[in-house]
Amino acid sequence: MNTSSPRATERGFDSAHFRQALSQFATGVTVITTRLADGSFRGLTASSFNSVSLDPPLVLWSLSNGANSLPIFTGNSHYVINVLAAGQEDLARRFSRRGEDPFLTADYALSRTGQPILKGAVAWFECHNRSRYPEGDHVIFVGEVEDCAVHAQPALLFHSGKFGTTASC
Repeated sequence: MNTSSPRATERGFDSAHFRQALSQFATGVTVITTRLADGSFRGLTASSFNSVSLDPPLVLWSLSNGANSLPIFTGNSHYVINVLAAGQEDLARRFSRRGEDPFLTADYALSRTGQPILKGAVAWFECHNRSRYPEGDHVIFVGEVEDCAVHAQPALLFHSGKFGTTASC
C-alpha cells in the first residue's frame, strides 16, 4: 500500500485560523503517564487520543516534537493513558504545566508493569509502546493495549479552549 501522496495545494488559512477550527472539535482529556529508569514518574496532559484497532487492541496519541518529554516517551516500553473524569480538571491543568512534580499531589496506583494509574479516571489503558511515526511537528504514538479498566462516570472534555463534561450528554 502506498501511503505517500503529493503535497496538498496551497492553504487558504493561517495557523491561528487552523487552531481555532480544531478547537471546535470537543475531545476527551487524558494524562499519559510513565515510569522512568530511575523510578520517578513523568506525565503530561493530551487531548490527541483515539482508538485505532480492536484486534489487536491499538490506540494512538501524539506529542509535539518540541516536548521535553519526547525522548522519555519514545524510549520507554510502556505508558498508561488515563481518561480523566469530570471532576479532574485540576489534574489536567497540573500535568499540562512545567514546574512542580504533579505526582507529589496526585493519587495513583501502580500497574502490573509499575506505571502510574491515576485514581478516579473514567478509564485507563496500559500500553506497550508499539510504534512511533513522525508527522509534521508531532510524533504519533501507537500503543498496544495490554490492560485496561472502566469506571463509568461523566468524563472531562475540552472544547473551544475550555473544560466541560459529558454530564449533559
